[in-house]
Order: sequence, then C-alpha cells, then structure tokens
Amino acid sequence: MTKTLTAAVFHRTARLLLAALVIGVVIGSACFAFDEGDFQLWNTTSVSFDIHKDWKVAVEEGLKLGHDAGNLYYHYTDLGFVYRGAADWIDLGFNYKQAFSKDEEGHWLWENRPHFNVTVKGRLWDIDLADRSRFEFRDKEVDEDLWRYTNQLAAKLPFELTRFKLRPYFADQVYLNFEGKTFEKNRLYSGVSFKLRKDMDGGVYYVWQWGKCDGKWSDLSAIGLQVKFSF
Repeated sequence: MTKTLTAAVFHRTARLLLAALVIGVVIGSACFAFDEGDFQLWNTTSVSFDIHKDWKVAVEEGLKLGHDAGNLYYHYTDLGFVYRGAADWIDLGFNYKQAFSKDEEGHWLWENRPHFNVTVKGRLWDIDLADRSRFEFRDKEVDEDLWRYTNQLAAKLPFELTRFKLRPYFADQVYLNFEGKTFEKNRLYSGVSFKLRKDMDGGVYYVWQWGKCDGKWSDLSAIGLQVKFSF
C-alpha cells in the first residue's frame, strides 16, 4: 500500500514539475527594490550533525547581493531539527530562521520566521525526487505579520559526471501568502551538486525568480553557490 501510494505521489509531482517548467518559460518572470532583470549572487553555507539515528540538527547561513551583485541586501541564519524516523520516504523539519533585509533607505530590518517542513522523497524513472511543503510564520519588524506556504519540487538526474560526482538537478518553488490567498513569486532552479570530500558537498545553480508586486510583474536572476558540511 505504501509503495503504491508513494508511486502515485511521485507520478503526480513529476507532472507538476513539468507543468511548472513550461509555465515558467511561457509566462515570464519578483518584485523588489531592484531594476527589472537585476542580476544577483546568492550564497549559503550549512553544517549538519546527526544527534540520533532518527534526528539531525542543521544550521545554515545565507547571503544575497543585489544591484548587479554589488550590494549586500539580505542575510539570514536558519536553525533546524529534522526527524527521519517516520518513514524512509518522508522527513519532518522544525526550524527557526532570523533574517535581515535592507530597505530602500539602507536601514536593516529584522524578521523572525519559524517554519515547519514536510519533505516527501522517492524515485521515479531513476530520477531522485523531493517535494517539500513549508509553512512559515513571518514576524516582521515593519509591515503586518503573515503566514506563508511554499512548495519546492526538485528532481536530481540519475547520473554522475567526473570524479567530483556532478549531478544535474532542476527545481521549481512557489510562494503563496495565506493572507488574501495570493500568489507571491515563483523560482525556477537549474544547477549541479557535487562532492568535494566525504563530509563536504557543494553546489552551483542558476535561479530565475518572477512575481507580481504593486500590480507590476518583475523578475531577477541569480547565480547561487552552496557549501554543505555533514558530520
């Protein structure tokens, strides 16, 4: 029964990924205080530890540079616990994220963001799939607090290249605000993950983000760099 249910879920998520990629290409592209089509640089570094056979703890630091990758405007720290004991095909995450973003006057504003994550994992046609649902509460220094839902569907191709074990992947991430049930933005990812050493992984990706703000459609693109340590 479980295998049948998992297969059905991943047939559905595979179709959703294909649809999301087509929509992203056809419609176009997020609205921030940046020029239309701004190019950015995103960086994340994370460290995770197994604290039990079913639990691990992870800390992630992230930075974003905008205005043609020349201005630091966003950084965050995310602390989380992941429970893997429910089943092989599902992970549950309990996180707390603190973020700081720069407004148009150059002032740094804080945001507290606890979030709960459910990640369903499996394989379809030898492609590793992961579908993550995230429910987060955004406690902001300015503006009204709100709840937001995001869904990220990722597909990692079933082959490795070179001695660094390069694995191409694609992902689509949708952001929806519960307040007003409005679409916020969408991100399309294309990248490669690789192995640097036994306890260290890396990744490089390109992301295209698009959305609607103040009645206007806007987009940006970024190159992302990832480093992950696992102990």
